[in-house]
Amino acid sequence: MEKNNALVESQKKPTKCSINNADTVENVDLTQQKNLDIEQTMETVVSDNSITTKTSIHWPEDPSVQAADQSFLNAGHVQCQENLYPPKGDSKTGLQHVLEMETALQHDLVDLQQTDFTVRIQPPGTESFELQVSGQMLVAELCQVLMDHELTCHRTCFSLQMGGFTLDSLTELCSLQGIQDGALIKVVEDSYSVRDARLHLRHVRDLLRSLDPADAYNGVNGSSLSYLTFYTRGEKGNIKESVDCSPPEYILPGSKDRPLTPLQPITNDWKPLQCLRVLTMSSWNPPPGNRKMHGDLMYLNVLTMEDKELNITSSTRGFYLNQSTAFHFNPKPAVPKLLCHSLVELLSQVSPAFRKNFSALQKKRVQQHPYERITAPFQVFTWTARHEDHTLDCIRVEETHTSHMGQDEHTAGQSRDWNEELQGSRELSRNSYQERLHRDRSLFKTNSDFVAAATRGAVAVIDGNVMPLNPGEAPHMQMFIWNNLFFSLGFDISEHYHPLGGNSAAHAAAVCDLRGAQAYASVDTEGLYTLGTAVVDYRGIRVIAQTIVPGILEKNEEQSVVYGSNDYGETVFTHPRFLELLDKTSKPLRLQRHQVLDHNNSPVELCSGIETKGILGNDGRPYILDLLRTFPPDLNFLFSETKVRGEEVPKECQSFGFPQRHPHSLASLRPELIEAFVQHRCGKQLSLNVWTQITGDTATADADMEFQRRNMIIKACKAVGSVSDSYFDIRFNPDVCSPGVRFSSVCFEDVQGQRQLLWDAAAFLLSSQIPAVVSGAIFSEVIIRSAKHIFRTYLQDVEPAAFSAAVSHFLNCLLGSSPCFPDSCPDELLSRRRSRRRRSHGSRATLLTDNMWARLTPGELWGRIRTEAEDYYHYTLRCMSVIDEVIEKHNLQRISLLREMAIKTGIQVQLRDYVFESRHRPVFGEEDVVNMFPVVKHLKPTSTDATQLVQHAQVAVQQGLLKDGYELISQALTLFSSVCGALHEDVCMCLRLLGRLSYILGQYADAFSHQEKAVMCNERIQGIDHPQTIQDYTYLALYCFAGNNHSTSLQLLYRARYLILLVNGADHPQIILLDSMLGLVLHGLMEYELSLKFLQNALNLTSKYHGTASLKHAHSHHLLATVYESKGEFRSALQHEKEAYSIYKSQVGVNHDRTKESSEYLQRLTQQAVMLQKAINHIYSNTPGASIPPPKFSTPNLLTILQQLNLICGIILIPLSAKEVADLKTELKGKEKVEELKNQL
Repeated sequence: MEKNNALVESQKKPTKCSINNADTVENVDLTQQKNLDIEQTMETVVSDNSITTKTSIHWPEDPSVQAADQSFLNAGHVQCQENLYPPKGDSKTGLQHVLEMETALQHDLVDLQQTDFTVRIQPPGTESFELQVSGQMLVAELCQVLMDHELTCHRTCFSLQMGGFTLDSLTELCSLQGIQDGALIKVVEDSYSVRDARLHLRHVRDLLRSLDPADAYNGVNGSSLSYLTFYTRGEKGNIKESVDCSPPEYILPGSKDRPLTPLQPITNDWKPLQCLRVLTMSSWNPPPGNRKMHGDLMYLNVLTMEDKELNITSSTRGFYLNQSTAFHFNPKPAVPKLLCHSLVELLSQVSPAFRKNFSALQKKRVQQHPYERITAPFQVFTWTARHEDHTLDCIRVEETHTSHMGQDEHTAGQSRDWNEELQGSRELSRNSYQERLHRDRSLFKTNSDFVAAATRGAVAVIDGNVMPLNPGEAPHMQMFIWNNLFFSLGFDISEHYHPLGGNSAAHAAAVCDLRGAQAYASVDTEGLYTLGTAVVDYRGIRVIAQTIVPGILEKNEEQSVVYGSNDYGETVFTHPRFLELLDKTSKPLRLQRHQVLDHNNSPVELCSGIETKGILGNDGRPYILDLLRTFPPDLNFLFSETKVRGEEVPKECQSFGFPQRHPHSLASLRPELIEAFVQHRCGKQLSLNVWTQITGDTATADADMEFQRRNMIIKACKAVGSVSDSYFDIRFNPDVCSPGVRFSSVCFEDVQGQRQLLWDAAAFLLSSQIPAVVSGAIFSEVIIRSAKHIFRTYLQDVEPAAFSAAVSHFLNCLLGSSPCFPDSCPDELLSRRRSRRRRSHGSRATLLTDNMWARLTPGELWGRIRTEAEDYYHYTLRCMSVIDEVIEKHNLQRISLLREMAIKTGIQVQLRDYVFESRHRPVFGEEDVVNMFPVVKHLKPTSTDATQLVQHAQVAVQQGLLKDGYELISQALTLFSSVCGALHEDVCMCLRLLGRLSYILGQYADAFSHQEKAVMCNERIQGIDHPQTIQDYTYLALYCFAGNNHSTSLQLLYRARYLILLVNGADHPQIILLDSMLGLVLHGLMEYELSLKFLQNALNLTSKYHGTASLKHAHSHHLLATVYESKGEFRSALQHEKEAYSIYKSQVGVNHDRTKESSEYLQRLTQQAVMLQKAINHIYSNTPGASIPPPKFSTPNLLTILQQLNLICGIILIPLSAKEVADLKTELKGKEKVEELKNQL
């Protein structure tokens, strides 16, 4: 990550933002909902003096919600989410918080943004060059920058000197004595050690393969795919008339073809330059003792492009050729007797082809965008891969060996103490801004390293490369220790989870525990410790990786527990230290402090779920484990053994058929739902007229008014179920429905109230939070999730040699139309016994039926999917026995089902166009299943200061302070990049917001630059076909069109449409936005026929999802009318505009501006049509007379088209009068006063 940060810093160019107000969604991150609120598109009202914004979420679009129609008409009010306001109990307004936040952090952030300077780097033996650096950059980070620079990339073992003194690697540049613009820093070659030589060899290998996508396909070294530059490079300025605007046939509306190969487009120079044929370790390694006395470290074998075999010695002084051969060891230097400090320098001297190709390769590498080159902090796995030839790679061999041995590749065989690193990072001081920045960066880096190690360890466990701690136990009960990490499997060991649902509960408990760990990590209470945790699903088995509590392996877990229960309430313990720490977390996590009865019927006080265990480690730290009950249970789903009284179930739940029996009792409410429920419950109480009466009664004496106010607050708190009588504080008891938990009779009323509160939350979920979504989307999701459950158990019975055959057979049964019979054994190998059996039975297929997986048929699989959907999701899949019936009835597409199945299970398939409808041969063969990757869930630490900056930036934007909002987000981007690196979801979010703000402010070039980085970042960390990537492509196309890069805009929209067709199909609400934008852009390029195709398809989908009377439908009619007008078909234009006028008139009345504009446009079209008809009649009449002027065919106005694009994307720019500005300011002040009253609660 440090290398990535340094690389991005080195590529930054100072930019200034001139802001002129006159020119203007199955992860466990608790901040996800806040980010969704923040990343909202902006419908903006602009005047010379004031800017007000209205926000609405446009992705994913909800086809059932018609309120969004008003976004086309009214944008003059402010809508704020609860999280935009200051914390409860704070009387300051949002604006005051914004200003105070800016003042508090301005002094700390100024160094990050204003201490950039230019230094001169002097490498040995070459000319010096200038390099822009940041003052906050460490000397070690500068070394990483030089290792990536074109002129010094071949050097790895060096130190930096300035003024004759060697620079300390952990020193910031700004603290160096004599550092200033133009300062000379020398690169000094150092002696190699064995570790240095290995790292140098790895670095050279990375340079030689820097343009090779093999690492991205294989999911290693933080590599991932990005194809944005395929569509954006070389496009500057306006489009030329000769540019072909027609898309491929499979993108056009109505096409049923869904090819897979365009997902990864191929450039003309996609094959990387080959510099060497072979670079590998020599068999003469390690050097004998006498050669170690001469400085030999290792030996290498090289085969150059000239087919010349070289034997190279790596010594403490550098690299040179030796006289050894494959069968004769002679370490003496060979001719030419050259000693080079870098392997690249030596190879350039002895191989002209290497020198030429390596130079060309590095020029191409440095031309890439930095976001394409840096490594991601968490590995991304792609579900498709091209067929690649396997090549020799000595680094891959060594890394595989060290991984199997549980060693870290960068620590020379040493194992890291992961628990001490993580807890030590948490214990770092957090008093000042710099200390918090250092702490957040350390936590993120340690956690990302831990996740990588946990993933490697889980794969090694499943592959059988790790010896279990209890080899005598059954395989599903075995536990492992690898690289100082503890691994267990997601099965019910010793029936521990039997009261909760057995294996089903054990499988779900891992993710519930991870969510709980994320919750406590987000609260970040000082002195309370959680374990590093990662959940890895690989080849049908769930592996839980955790750091090891010091001393826990030396005694039984029952002896270690000092808080909570290890047997579901039979014995319960409490501890004052844990009570004190957990009490600090109870308010932010909304957990109620409560008492339960222990085995002696004595009350025991807890501040968490009873399953949460507190352990004092040998290091003296208090650890909490088993956090699966952190969030309150969802009473809509009850374990089959749970009893419920019918009279306590709300009517809303009963009307939907709830509660339903569930395979386990760990179904819980998500934190987003809990916050929405609390906000709804409190807001409903605040909306009562009593508050207005209290605040408005000025005749009452002050004492009486205060007494009345106090009584009303007490009543309101009691009505919402608050644990406090002076402010709203709603908390939940996670144990009220837990099996085995007993409460005192004294607490009966409180327990019933808490149980009722949970039922209210469950009813709120069904009645208010679950929107009416597309039935096909629900159907598809249920099918894939049910198939995933079946696939998990299906793989557990497959022998390793048959994985490809088994996975392809399962996919054929799921998605194919032909009868599925495996037609070959793995690699077509048969034992001698099986060969005789084959001769006797005459069929290889008969042999495969011995395997359970090979007996699966399409009918049986779909029957099991129906059963699983009914039992687990309570969803009935009717009339479904084969895939063809599913596709026909529910309008699904197989390629989308394949994508979802592959992503959820870790399958990687070969990138080719599959023929799913074939009834004569299977769709998938063994060679089509390329690999299986682990699916990893982990904690997501981030920068707390940056998160607060983004939240305050949102407040500023909501209140019209776009300049302040822009500055706050820019500062947040700096912090996120410093903590998490350039490739991170939070960085992507900030770039996206900066792009939107820049666009609203008229800074189109800056908007394109920010959004381009956001697209690349999202492709690298989410995937090239992720829904967020598609949305980012869409907005980048808008910014391109505004910047006059029309051809690039068109290509980006074509790419976005292809991706949405691949992911969701043609029948999806997002197609409306894309087709409307495509129609407008093509209209501007005077491609009228193509424009009509896309706009007509958008009209049809708008009618389906929004109704024929919706304002969006009227707007679609209007867009078609403008294209027909430009084409000269006035009759069709009149027909569509009449439909638009009729809708506007009925929906908003004849006096609305939109209706008046439509009426005026109708009159103009009528006049044009009359003129055209007169001209035609005059021509055909052949009567002499005065000539009739022909009608004027309007040409597309690019400014008007841009305005329409803004309207479609939810950006409305409306000038306000001085009076309207004053009224708006008064309204904002009134809302701030209302917020002051809310904050008191």
